[in-house]
Amino acid sequence: MPRFPRSAYDQTGGLVYFPRMCDKIRLHAAGELAEEYFGYLGKGFDGRICGYLRVNYEDVKAQVLSGKSDEDVLAWCLENGRGLIEIDYLVWNGFARKRGWRDSDGGSEFFEKAKADGGFSDKDELRTMFDFYEYDEGRAQ
Repeated sequence: MPRFPRSAYDQTGGLVYFPRMCDKIRLHAAGELAEEYFGYLGKGFDGRICGYLRVNYEDVKAQVLSGKSDEDVLAWCLENGRGLIEIDYLVWNGFARKRGWRDSDGGSEFFEKAKADGGFSDKDELRTMFDFYEYDEGRAQ
């Protein structure tokens, strides 16, 4: 039976979303990820965090599927991509947590469509993609 991935708010090593990406990879490999997520594997937030870390998604996927923990995969990313300093965590987490709110690159429109398609147009407290995941996957009401 398909399962939802971890919350985007969860963190590994101080980075939000990273454990969700790793969870999606594992669930997909096990045949447990809902099909609605397939088109976003390696794209969207997956692609953005890999780009931010300057690593290739397929390489990260191989690390995850080798059996490494999220912490070990992140350590690999930091060694093989770019290292992060304190401000980098603030920048990524701030960007990711607010995605869909007042974005000028189409992110807000994508979020509003997802919100409407999900039947959450009446949820004024739902303001970002992370919030959308929480509602869509049943962790919030």
